[in-house]
Amino acid sequence: MYLTLLNGTGYVFDVDDYMELRIKYRIVGALVGTANSKGWSSSEAALPVELTKCETQLLIDEGLAMLVSKAASLMKSPTPEILQEYQEDFAARLKAQADSLKAEKLRETERHVEKILSGKRNKLLKQGKSDEAAALTPQSVIQEVANNFEFDHQNALVELPCPHLAKHTAQLWSDPICDRDSLKYRVFRDLWGRGKFVTCGDAFGADFLIYPGDPLLYHASHIVIIQSTPAIRPLELISKVRLSVIVNKSCVFAYEAADEKTIVYQTVAWCNPSK
Repeated sequence: MYLTLLNGTGYVFDVDDYMELRIKYRIVGALVGTANSKGWSSSEAALPVELTKCETQLLIDEGLAMLVSKAASLMKSPTPEILQEYQEDFAARLKAQADSLKAEKLRETERHVEKILSGKRNKLLKQGKSDEAAALTPQSVIQEVANNFEFDHQNALVELPCPHLAKHTAQLWSDPICDRDSLKYRVFRDLWGRGKFVTCGDAFGADFLIYPGDPLLYHASHIVIIQSTPAIRPLELISKVRLSVIVNKSCVFAYEAADEKTIVYQTVAWCNPSK
């Protein structure tokens, strides 16, 4: 599996690769693409997937993926032939979407054609157009809908052809993405090795979040905070633990043991003596 180097980390552009990473190797990343012409939305995010630096380095170290740089190939101007091929493909995608929407519109009209027909006839009778009302048929109503159908490109869903063009070059990237000896990476790799789903914890003021299963199905159970030493100031301890209570998660502190080889995890729970 190949990861594409962008913005200092790995990106996944192929849906099959991403599903394999997520289901088989518990690598989640973040969908950062958009499938809508109106702009990016968290509820409608699409490929590509941006991996964290820890996720990228882990996949490389575990021999599950290789990182490649495609900058030289992808950043050069396309030839007129390639540009025309892309424009034709893009137009074909929009036409297929328009045809699908039109077919669905006609099916919906057929399901309610009697009700639509009755409403149109009543409207014409009120206007004194009895001959036109009598001439209306289900077929004419459906044909009118077909003739008046318009597809607004502004509302089109844009299918991004994520896999890169076959005719491009890439260079293997051998430099590390993050420091393999850093405590943060070692904690991430250790938790992942224990069979956990581990994601970025920035949204909760932590280093990592731990999930009991796929984040699409489960809420995070723990927040992980990395400490350079086992010592922590009382106010900082209280603030971190209170934060975990508010978001209904357990608070885990991770730090190095005295031998600087072993990672120690300490779970702290909030206790109310009055209860």
